[in-house]
Amino acid sequence: MRIGLFLNELGVPLDAVVDEARQAAEEGFAGAWMGQRPGWDALTSLAVAGRTVPGIELGTAVVPTIPRHPLALAAQALTVQSATGNRLTLGLGVSHRHVIEGQFGLSFERPALRMREYLTALAPLLRGETVDYEGETLTAAGDVVAPGAEPPSVLVAALAPAMLRVAGELADGTIVLWSGPEVIEGHIVPKITKAAAGRPAPRVVTASFVGVTDDADARRAWVADTFGMAGEMPAYRAIMDRGNAAGPQDTVIVGDETAVEREIGRLADAGATDLVAMPFGPEEEQKRTRELLAALARRAS
Repeated sequence: MRIGLFLNELGVPLDAVVDEARQAAEEGFAGAWMGQRPGWDALTSLAVAGRTVPGIELGTAVVPTIPRHPLALAAQALTVQSATGNRLTLGLGVSHRHVIEGQFGLSFERPALRMREYLTALAPLLRGETVDYEGETLTAAGDVVAPGAEPPSVLVAALAPAMLRVAGELADGTIVLWSGPEVIEGHIVPKITKAAAGRPAPRVVTASFVGVTDDADARRAWVADTFGMAGEMPAYRAIMDRGNAAGPQDTVIVGDETAVEREIGRLADAGATDLVAMPFGPEEEQKRTRELLAALARRAS
């Protein structure tokens, strides 16, 4: 299983994000990943980092699709490809109702259909083809000219069965959150693999908080306090119920080095192809966490 690192861009200068990506590459991590959050633009940041940080995958986990037209996102993604030597993995998601409707004032109805139609328009644009598409939720007509830029691999944030079908049929895999080994093995892998029948085996990327610590209870309590609302979001609540998790605190990977390595192994055995690790805890614990994760990443390379 490939192990990548989630870059924390919140509240730090852009140069610090680039430095963290460089450190991740030097330590042997397979990839450096960013989310689209209330901070630096993820794709632009990866383009900047990729100009000076060689030899590492650059991924988004994830960029919301609904506020971005496929023509605009295709141009941005292919620009990142050109800037970084074609190392982008484009992770996409529909986000959540409270974000799309509450912040952007856009419709969140029928998210799986929206993603299906979005990918139907986006895929040929990434290949440099002209699109003339009119669906129920979007219209796209035109092309993107980006000489030398290859179409990036596309992953879809998918937890529910309908979205996993879309990911399996139209993308290269999925990115999941708040999902333990039981959910990966019993739900994610079977459904996306069935949907991808006749296509290359889908990539299953799981993002998780990881903490090497001597006080696992305290770290779980912090996750519960900080991210407890995730357990109230419909998509996340449903996936936590599948794994019998009371809340996000029950899905994180915490414990001493032996326990953390064991849990990462369980994810791999369950069918996860990649782990995007988000180290957390006090600074000294994060140092221990990165050291272990880097050693595992180098071993897997």
